[in-house]
Amino acid sequence: EIIINTPRNKFKKLKYVSVWVIIICFFVFVIIDQVTKTAAVANLKDQQPYVLVEKVFELFYLENHGAAFGILQGQKILFVIITIAILAVIFYVFVRLPATKRFYPLRVLLVLVAAGAFGNFIDRTRQGYVVDFFYFKAINFPIFNVADIYVTCGAILLVIVILFYYKDEDLKQLKTALSFKR
Repeated sequence: EIIINTPRNKFKKLKYVSVWVIIICFFVFVIIDQVTKTAAVANLKDQQPYVLVEKVFELFYLENHGAAFGILQGQKILFVIITIAILAVIFYVFVRLPATKRFYPLRVLLVLVAAGAFGNFIDRTRQGYVVDFFYFKAINFPIFNVADIYVTCGAILLVIVILFYYKDEDLKQLKTALSFKR
């Protein structure tokens, strides 16, 4: 049997490998988030904050029953529904993205946001709250966790990538790929 190694065949293999790499990254990100939260519970719960930089940055255990900045306290069902919707949209976009290297950064950033959303989703469904522990005391910034970093950095980078990396023809291709009319 003769296998002709066309660019299309190479791309199919590349696409297959890339998808597996992305899936593995998703789970690695979620595991890192969950391990850090487990460590925070084991080492910070019912303890004084662990000061890393005096009056600037510390590890401070907090059970957050709300969303970012502690808003909407006790709205677990709402957060679960919103998270499921966000994950569904990310999955839809991820699957419909054109299978080219050009959109690989977008895939990576979607996975980062999804991993963060899923990490906090695990906490909310399992224990009814999210474990937060990073605290910038110098600016009294709300206490956050690794999943929050994923979501925030991923969302900011998504905006930057869409505004400055992709050109008009890329955005038209995205619009076509994501439309329900195909």
